[in-house]
Amino acid sequence: MSRVLVTGGTGFLGTSVVAGLAASDAIDCVVSADIRAPNPGVRLPGVLYERVDVTDAPDLPELLRRHEIDTVVHLASIVNPGKSTTVTQEFAVDVEGSRAVFAACIEAGVSRVVVSSSGATYGYHADNPAWITESDPLRGNDDFPYSRHKRMVEEALAELRVTAPQLTQTIFRIGTILGPGLENQITALWDSRRLLSVAGSDSPFVFIWVDDVVAVMVKAATGGPAGIFNVAGDGKVTAQEIAQTLGKKQLVVPAWALAAALWVGHAVRLTPHGPAQVKFLRYRPVLANQALTREFGYRPSKTSREAFAAYLEARAAHER
Repeated sequence: MSRVLVTGGTGFLGTSVVAGLAASDAIDCVVSADIRAPNPGVRLPGVLYERVDVTDAPDLPELLRRHEIDTVVHLASIVNPGKSTTVTQEFAVDVEGSRAVFAACIEAGVSRVVVSSSGATYGYHADNPAWITESDPLRGNDDFPYSRHKRMVEEALAELRVTAPQLTQTIFRIGTILGPGLENQITALWDSRRLLSVAGSDSPFVFIWVDDVVAVMVKAATGGPAGIFNVAGDGKVTAQEIAQTLGKKQLVVPAWALAAALWVGHAVRLTPHGPAQVKFLRYRPVLANQALTREFGYRPSKTSREAFAAYLEARAAHER
């Protein structure tokens, strides 16, 4: 019987993961830890809720010991920065916060850490392989904070595999998560009258349904294999296919023009995104999921196309 603490437990993914863990017969205790209190309708019976700021949590080792935690699921991260969010704040949560959580795990004798990483760790590069596997290098992008920070977190984890092998690791490099009620910088791209695309790029997405992410997290927290695994549905969906599915036309913009527009928009604080975001649209890493299915032993219930269709169906149902 596992005793699990989840950082970032009240976010979109965290709420779903906490619910999945609480429903598992193999878990004896679930602690949801977040700087934000959960909404009253989200609180689950039997789940313990603790206020924890990963950037300032000197008592985290004691909290882990008090609840006799043996597994930490680390989700806390700034995935969608707001207009006023600084890179310093993102670094404090994404990198320094992660390091603090890992150090607390080691101090408190936690045996397993499950980490939500991202396909962004591979970076957005013109020479990315058509399908990226876990053995491909983690290059990130130094001019894209989220990508750089995720790479730095994985570099810290690689060091710990040498210096603290007693803390076993399961790392999930996750594609674009979709689920009911989700709103973020990616779904916002699909709300425009015409869908923005970069000239000369298919801008492919690999999608994963939130229930599948929850399932792999629960399996990892209840004796699943350690290791590093891409998490994505089978196949990919191009920008043109997304536009066709939505019944919208594309707005195809040259890369240089989009970079200039983002530079101006970012300078006058109309958008948190700068010119580096062009790479995000042009050179998306397309994640191969063979290791997830063969080594971890989980096949996603939905392909990338099916996850996108399920998202659109859920959104239409909500709007009715």
